[in-house]
Amino acid sequence: MSASRPSGTSSRPRPLEGIRILDLTVALSGPYCSLLLAGMGAEVIKVEGLKGGDLARSNPPFYGLRGFHFDAMGEGDVAVSTLLRARNKKSITLDLKSECGRHLFMRLAKLSDVVIENMSEGTVKRLGVGYDDVKAANPRIVYASISGLGEPSLFPGLKAMDIIVQALSGVMDVTGTAEGPPMRFGLPIADLIAPLYALSGILAALIQRGRTGLGQHVKVSMLECMASLLAVEHFDVLRRAAVPTRTGNHLNRLTPFGLFATRDGFVAIAAASDEWVRSLFQAMGRPDLMQDPRFNGRGPRAANANAINAIIEDWTRSLTSEQVTTELLAKRGVPCARMRSVDEVLDDPALRATGAIQALVHPRFGQIDAVGAGLPISFSAADAKLDQPPPDLGSSNREIYSGLLGMADSELDDLRAKGVV
Repeated sequence: MSASRPSGTSSRPRPLEGIRILDLTVALSGPYCSLLLAGMGAEVIKVEGLKGGDLARSNPPFYGLRGFHFDAMGEGDVAVSTLLRARNKKSITLDLKSECGRHLFMRLAKLSDVVIENMSEGTVKRLGVGYDDVKAANPRIVYASISGLGEPSLFPGLKAMDIIVQALSGVMDVTGTAEGPPMRFGLPIADLIAPLYALSGILAALIQRGRTGLGQHVKVSMLECMASLLAVEHFDVLRRAAVPTRTGNHLNRLTPFGLFATRDGFVAIAAASDEWVRSLFQAMGRPDLMQDPRFNGRGPRAANANAINAIIEDWTRSLTSEQVTTELLAKRGVPCARMRSVDEVLDDPALRATGAIQALVHPRFGQIDAVGAGLPISFSAADAKLDQPPPDLGSSNREIYSGLLGMADSELDDLRAKGVV
């Protein structure tokens, strides 16, 4: 397939140049996957409905002539979600419920490498654009499906929003303190983890296609991805040993390994080895603690985590965060860092310089006072960046339908009049 190079200032190639992707995704998990692919140079054609497009386009807050606001979306306003998730993509409108719309989609699929979808279960099949339909038109297609609860769903009839998946996956059960209720992870973690697995599957399928000439169906679900991560910690074994699995800001099996209050904030201490614990006790002026049978080995420390954590926090509370990090990290090499606020991280000039965090750009007003996720992957012989503003709904219609499919202007105008595009 031949896809156009993303416009930008660098002359270096991008890793996925020449790969064309038809993007049928909505909300967050699917669009985040296609966003990463777009940043690595793939030509991503976002296929949207004529009436409003991706539902993320109507997510508050909005930005426009009034700046940022949570009021009703006004003319010319853009959802901040769209400013982040639609960067480096092209937008076309297409009525997939019409026979003509499906025909146009298949024409595009024949010229594409990848299709990504995260629609509700059964939707793409009902529309006639499921994997089997697209494969019949293009056997080389890599077709990626991101579902919420599996396919078929492990919980039929349930809508897989991120908080639903967090609840069903067990992640909430291990988040929070032992005495308190389970807690939602502070980010939409299921929506963000699943697209990373999907991305890996897509790239692997493209590599295999290079050997076989054939595409395939790549499937991931948010629930399965989260359950897979949950199993990394061996919570089943910990429970059989009567070790609490909800331990708040501490990982007790590696104690001292957690967040401790200071006079002016919090510090994270990760003294998992005997050497680091010995240095920590020395910094506290309590080298005798290393002789205490409760604390003289990793096993005993894990069994007496609450006791050792309380002793350490009595010390950290008497000092500032800077004093604690100086005593532990600077003087003794014990892993220790001050907890930073969200604002500090988002304003970090080093992270902005690497491109991990980027200013968002409005398609009409230019750079705005808001940041979005960048692409935290660097290549020695290529560029990868999110450097193009999000498109308005359907703004790429003429480029794709006339330029790629070779439609005459009159034909495109006729389709527009019929409500197909």
